[in-house]
Amino acid sequence: MSLLDFIEIASDDTIQNSVIWLHGLGADGNDFAPVVRELALPHTRFILPHAPAMAVTVNNGYVMPAWYDIYSFQPGAIQDGKGIRATQQKIEALIAHEIARGIPAERIMLAGFSQGGVIALHTALRHDTPLAGVLALSTYLGLADSLATEKHPANQATPILMAHGSQDNVIPLARYQASVQALQGEGYALELHEYPMPHSVCMEEIDDIRRFMQHQLGLSLT
Repeated sequence: MSLLDFIEIASDDTIQNSVIWLHGLGADGNDFAPVVRELALPHTRFILPHAPAMAVTVNNGYVMPAWYDIYSFQPGAIQDGKGIRATQQKIEALIAHEIARGIPAERIMLAGFSQGGVIALHTALRHDTPLAGVLALSTYLGLADSLATEKHPANQATPILMAHGSQDNVIPLARYQASVQALQGEGYALELHEYPMPHSVCMEEIDDIRRFMQHQLGLSLT
């Protein structure tokens, strides 16, 4: 399988950790490059892949960067399971690429915003070796009904940070809360944050992300 195209940002030459960070619908890997630079984490390589372009049903079939098709934004709508699983394989390939570059799985973190967060959660919870953690930002748990039978014990204890805006009009707070309940019901330990913001990222959130990453990657706290 060919690797997704990606942007790579590294803070220095002594790389000990990798973070694979997935953008949201209609964006690309450049979207979170400013956030990555703001985090300024030492010894860490950030991989910011670009989603392929595809027709998105909910947007009248308009072709845009997307990790999978979306049929409706309504909770309970049919989901593109085939597309989600196909992208899971592509993210697994990026994880394998980082391992081949000398970064052990337990020092690799998955992060994602919105649609990218769906993929980060889906992939991490099914991955067969322990990862360093998961960042699920302004997102929800996709294919929740299959998690109980598909989750891998290797990442049952993997720390998960979930953050959401109380004014999010794309993925309502109630959908985030339902996802939290589903994950807790499967025994996952979550660090939860809500911010008075829309479907976006704020500075308080970036500070919380930095602390989470520093702790999970064993970086010195400053």
